[in-house]
Amino acid sequence: MPVTRSPDVSLALAEEHGLTEEEYDEIKERLGRAPTFTELGIYAVMWSEHCSYKNSIAVIRDLPQEGEAILAGAGEENAGLVDIGGGQAVAFKIESHNHPSAVEPHEGAATGVGGIHRDIFTMGARPIAALDSLRFGELEESPRVRYLFDGVVRGISDYGNCFGVPTVAGEVVFDGAYEGNPLVNAMSVGVTGADQTASAVAKDPGSTVFIVGADTGRDGIHGATFASEEINEESEERRPSVQVGDPFTEKLLLEATLEAVEAEVAHGIQDMGAAGITCSSSEMSAAGGVGMTLFAEKVPTRETGMTPYEIMLSESQERMLIVCKKGREDELRTIYERWDLHAVPIGEVTDTGRLEVRFEGETVAELPAGHLVLGEGAPVYHRESERPAYLDETRSFELDALPDLSAEGDPSDVTDALTDLLAAPTIASKRWVYEQYDTMVRTGTVQGPGPSDAAVIRLKETGGENEADRGLAVKTDGNGRYVYLNPRRGGQIAVAEAARNVACAGAEPRALSTPVTGGNVSFYNEHPEGAVYPTPVIGMLGLVDDVRAHTTSAAFEQAGDVIWLLTPEAWRHARGLGGSEYLARCRGRTTGDAPPLDLGEERAVQGAILALIRGGYVKSAHDVSGGGLAVALAESVIFSEGGLGATVELFPEEKQPSGPGNAALPRLDALLFGEAQSRIVFTTGRADAEMVGDVLAGRGVRAQAVGEVTGEGALRLDVGGDRVLDAGREALATPYEEAIPQAVDAS
Repeated sequence: MPVTRSPDVSLALAEEHGLTEEEYDEIKERLGRAPTFTELGIYAVMWSEHCSYKNSIAVIRDLPQEGEAILAGAGEENAGLVDIGGGQAVAFKIESHNHPSAVEPHEGAATGVGGIHRDIFTMGARPIAALDSLRFGELEESPRVRYLFDGVVRGISDYGNCFGVPTVAGEVVFDGAYEGNPLVNAMSVGVTGADQTASAVAKDPGSTVFIVGADTGRDGIHGATFASEEINEESEERRPSVQVGDPFTEKLLLEATLEAVEAEVAHGIQDMGAAGITCSSSEMSAAGGVGMTLFAEKVPTRETGMTPYEIMLSESQERMLIVCKKGREDELRTIYERWDLHAVPIGEVTDTGRLEVRFEGETVAELPAGHLVLGEGAPVYHRESERPAYLDETRSFELDALPDLSAEGDPSDVTDALTDLLAAPTIASKRWVYEQYDTMVRTGTVQGPGPSDAAVIRLKETGGENEADRGLAVKTDGNGRYVYLNPRRGGQIAVAEAARNVACAGAEPRALSTPVTGGNVSFYNEHPEGAVYPTPVIGMLGLVDDVRAHTTSAAFEQAGDVIWLLTPEAWRHARGLGGSEYLARCRGRTTGDAPPLDLGEERAVQGAILALIRGGYVKSAHDVSGGGLAVALAESVIFSEGGLGATVELFPEEKQPSGPGNAALPRLDALLFGEAQSRIVFTTGRADAEMVGDVLAGRGVRAQAVGEVTGEGALRLDVGGDRVLDAGREALATPYEEAIPQAVDAS
């Protein structure tokens, strides 16, 4: 039976597929002929930015990627793999699913979760935790944003809850810059034996190639190409490019695949994500220096009449490609059949170095596997760069042009600003989000979402009657506003804050020298109104020696405890508001410079809090970030139980109001709401207070006792001898807890 007639391949058709004239000419030159229609589709998806990183790889290669604990670094396998000792390794990765979520938020987010989990268990690691990082437009003002927000959160919860892995941490940011194009990042963390991992490689010519998991449909065709285009008015018509997920099938696929890895029946395994069979077959072949022949008609399909072009480019979910060891084919089939999944042979490994696709006796594609993949044949562009012109305006911002708070000595100014910030959806409680997630499934969650800077997960395979219970602290973080105002420093802050959050949970993040083990680059996040902020999102992981002793949270614990502010020893940055949530929310300005950051000072602060936590002195720890010091203190009061509050006094030696007449004091708004880095609020018991100085001696940090925990259920704050804030817990908690539910219900 002949193959269904395909369109004539031309430059115009290649350009419709997203290829340039130069790329099309290179393809013809390499093949010595014009490509077939199926080959054109294969090149289009594999040379898209989403798969090839052709516009970003030249820069990405400068990232630190080496470390003594790294077992698999960036781009080497389906996910990064780190040796954590004790015979264990952790696989983890974060990736985005932005464009699918912009046009079909529920399925776009759900399949993002499913895809990132597959990257983990194809390594032979069992996923133990999921995280997310989400960006949306202004929640209070846009029905469209509320629709996207609701759909994305439901997509994450529906898939993750059914799949049975806890969603333990993340972040949600709302800013007008993301109005037309939400950013949806999903992270998965898994654990395996350090010597029990699987690789994404094809080898041993003559070995059989199996497709396992779900049937192949027409969903997701050209999804990788779609991800490499700008969002525009026609994007709604691209809904067929959004995949449809099935978490129950993925759960079966997880168990079957881990069993197959343990049985050592396969040379290599790779998830079928972007570009489907095309990506997994070409990348596995190139990695092993071999070729592969595939018989497309043998691929199980759920729709009739699918062409080889559609079969090769489909991004249907819950599928993987496996290269089986010779003589183990029946064993592989039996494993997957035991989990009610098909394992169908669709080809074999060859020694040609070429990817050949046959369909009903006809060769529809034959091309060099290495010519398709990142780092070998795919194009690499070195793009020119220039300093954005808008930075001239933002850097010219003068804070003195804005009046300070309480210029007339009215404390209500501070109260109003603080409650306004606590009601800002970016800062407000995300309870509406995380209560939709199963955060405790698998019973390994020691600290989940809410009153903690990072989640903590117990490593169940370790520990015993006489052995510490080890764990992992995990967090996602980033601030697109900082990067917009100062790209280099904003990127540094993203890493520093993620590491600081992990340190506040009692974990060693190997901060500021830790290698990058994986991730993705998402360009073309633009919409008709403009581009989103450049938004690097960091997924950070740290090792907790003993979760029973070293887990801390942001909640105050007991009246009489001492409240400390930990900063670098020569800290001097309390006078700026650039890039702050206060400046954006309360003054309507995204301007100035990102907060200063000294990496040596940051390392010292993180090392200091870890030393105190591991010494058993810290009862709570909370980093100062969005909203500044006042928000950090207010959150600790809100998170606390039993009617606890706090009294804090800053600059007590001045004993006079801040303002133009007192140059010794910073501006009040900058002091309270500025987002200067490398600061942590922590508490100790009164009896342990004298030990703080001894532990921190010689570490290059300063710990100031700035107040105490009270039993009065209020936050009282004095500056220079004057009371600038006196707010009850209820007055703080109400806007904080109700902001997001009220905004969602407004639709």
